[in-house]
Formats: sequence, structure tokens, C-alpha cells
Amino acid sequence: MPRVTVTPEQFSMVKFDHDRIVELAGDVADKVGIPADRELRIEVDEGSPLGRVRVTSLEPITITVEGGAFEDAKRPRSLSDTSVIDVLGRHLFRVRDRLDPAFGEPPADDKLTLQQAAAWDVYAVGRCDRAGFEPSKPRRLYHFRNRHGFTDVADEAFEELWNADSLTWADIEAVCARTEAARVPVG
Repeated sequence: MPRVTVTPEQFSMVKFDHDRIVELAGDVADKVGIPADRELRIEVDEGSPLGRVRVTSLEPITITVEGGAFEDAKRPRSLSDTSVIDVLGRHLFRVRDRLDPAFGEPPADDKLTLQQAAAWDVYAVGRCDRAGFEPSKPRRLYHFRNRHGFTDVADEAFEELWNADSLTWADIEAVCARTEAARVPVG
């Protein structure tokens, strides 16, 4: 398991358990396949009820999280194991892709189109599903359709991404091109 650090060590604005986040992050990193010699830092902004999550570094792997991303939707300011697993699983699969030279070289996260980000998320979350993390497939399908169109082509592309185990960045770009072609009227 990679060495996991979580900041802050003591939460004062939310009812988060530092040790529980460390435990969950380590389990997720193991299942995703993050090498044991890597360091994983989780930086939580407990003052923000929003849910933005960003990978800010690959060396060491650093993920910044606004507190709302780890929050239980039914119990404000309380930690949700499900949210921690969902957020970290998706982002760590994308980190693993970035660390794999065979995957290719995707643009920086802030340079991804909405379609590219949604497609890559489906590929990552599909692998989360097979790793036993139990993500919401209908939620991801709806989000994907909003970015790629409500078409049979988009639905087929979603299933392809969801069920894939070893895509490259070029494969994800090809999926985006197919759904774009299906959305653009001819003539």
C-alpha cells in the first residue's frame, strides 16, 4: 500500500475521521493498483462545502478535495465512506492511467474538453465498479449523455468505456469523435 497522508490531521469544521480517510484511501489505492513505493497525499479543505476534486501532482500523488466531496449528503458535515471511495477511486484510476506510458499523454485536467473528461470518468468508474467500489452507473450514464448526446451511438460508447480494462488516450479520443459525429447533423 502506498504511504498515505491526509491533511488536516484534526478536523474542526466537519465531523471527518482522519484515520478513516487514511484507511479508505489506502484500500482504494491498493485496489486501483497504485504502486506501494508511491506517496499519496489527500489535502482536504474542510472549510468548503463544495465538491471540487483535483489531482495537483503525480510526484507525490496529491489530491486536493473540497470538503463537500467527502460529505454524506444525508448528514451534513459528516464523512461518507461511499463518497470517499467514489471520489478517490475515480481519480486514482486516472492517476494510474497518467503514470502508464502505454496509456498515452492526455492533456492536463484543466485542458480536457467536457466530453473528454466525461468519457475518461466513465472508463475510470467502470473499473471502480469491477474493483468492487459500487458506483452509481445510472448517474454516470446520465452525465455522459449530457456531454455526448442522448443517442444510441452515445449509449454504445458508454458501455464500451464502462466495460473496458485497457484503453489508451487515443481510444478515448476516438470515442469522443464517434459521439460528436452522431450529434452533428449532416448537410
